[in-house]
Amino acid sequence: MTDCRPVIVWFTRDLRLSDNDALRMATELDRPILPVYVLDDESDGVRPLGAAARWWLHHSLAALGDALHAKRAPLVLRRGLTVPVLMALARETGAAAIHWTRGHGPGDRALEAGLVKAAAGQDLTLSPSSGRLLFEPEAIRTGQGGRYRVFSPFWRACQAASPPPTSLPAPDRLITLHQGPACDTLAGWDLLPRTPDWAGGLRETWQPGEDGAKAALTAFLDEGIDGYAEGRDRPDRDGTSRLSPHLAFGEISPRQVWHAVRGAADRGDIPAGEAQAFLRQIAWRDFAHHTLYEAPDLARYPLDRRFTAFPWRRSHEALSAWQQGRTGFPIVDAGMRELWRTGFMHNRVRMIAASFLIKDMMLPWQAGEAWFWDTLVDACPANNPHNWQWVAGCGTDSAPFFRIFNPVTQGRRFDSDGAYVRHWLPELAGLPNARIHAPWEATETELHEAGLRLGEAYPRPVLDHAAARRRALAAFEAIKERSA
Repeated sequence: MTDCRPVIVWFTRDLRLSDNDALRMATELDRPILPVYVLDDESDGVRPLGAAARWWLHHSLAALGDALHAKRAPLVLRRGLTVPVLMALARETGAAAIHWTRGHGPGDRALEAGLVKAAAGQDLTLSPSSGRLLFEPEAIRTGQGGRYRVFSPFWRACQAASPPPTSLPAPDRLITLHQGPACDTLAGWDLLPRTPDWAGGLRETWQPGEDGAKAALTAFLDEGIDGYAEGRDRPDRDGTSRLSPHLAFGEISPRQVWHAVRGAADRGDIPAGEAQAFLRQIAWRDFAHHTLYEAPDLARYPLDRRFTAFPWRRSHEALSAWQQGRTGFPIVDAGMRELWRTGFMHNRVRMIAASFLIKDMMLPWQAGEAWFWDTLVDACPANNPHNWQWVAGCGTDSAPFFRIFNPVTQGRRFDSDGAYVRHWLPELAGLPNARIHAPWEATETELHEAGLRLGEAYPRPVLDHAAARRRALAAFEAIKERSA
């Protein structure tokens, strides 16, 4: 007698149908498929999503649900502790197996271990698959078998390794259950923000879902990648892929991106050098995940333990000024305004804003990481803390602590005519280019002609950068001496 028990496909951060190994392997069993997503804010090790990411998740699940509905396989939504929810669904439906895409963070690993324990002795097959990264952590190791702590040799090892598997299309059809189990409603999860203006800015900026991810990749290859190596540092230009939130939620896989870019370069459609520069950034994402795999407390503790003794300041007022884009340093404030409006910030400006918080304001990097976690649509449990530690000088392959960005110099270099600042800080739009990144240097005549009164429409600087730099370097020298 044919075994017609269904297979649960547990979607995690792989909200797509194409190039989804878990879904593909489940369909090959020729059994009914039960697609499931579990919203879990309570299991050990699980970090609840921030507000911007919850907005994205709502729309991404809606898109995935529509795609599955078109194949007559409704997406089952359940909320609660993941392991009990999945085991209850397995009992309720008589499932033969659970398939999912393997994760690398502490929450992922705890859930998978819990699932293995709960399923022990039961007639239930557990099948994790790869697909979140180009290379699994076990695949890229040093000659001594450890993880890479510096990115350049890690990147060389990635290039020397066998290419990631070729991505596969979505299944043509899915066998489904005649009667599916009870399901939560997406609206009932209350994922959308209660601030209409914020939600409006996100809607204007993004198209979550697998179709949106494919459109973003196509647009980037057609229009954006030429000049990427230089343009990616210019916030005043549309020179980045905007793929990060789609990758964060698995609406497109990194290997889909890899092969699309490689293929375009091989055909001569895009310059090989620009393709290489972009793929290096995709490998940096792997590097962050590999680091998290080895250091599961990455969001809480510095990899360089000397920094546990760093004399951070604690100032709610200073932190609020940074969060609200009211520091008086235009390139920093423009970035924070972009973040609040769109759930995104240009990468170069992220580094400037992060350096300012950590090294000028001397506020702990964890406070900045937490704010980005809550407000970024691409907030990733690996990239977000990894990159904050990089800027802070306490992480893997870190920029040294004494590398302190001057926000005025950075603004003048990467937003030379002030287009980025003028867009996000319209109150400064009338200033001449020579003053746009340092309004306090403007003459009274220039301020009058710009219709600007410093300290009112736009704040004066909250600190003196040169003095703040000296203070930060002195603090760093002190922890070096204590650890010597």
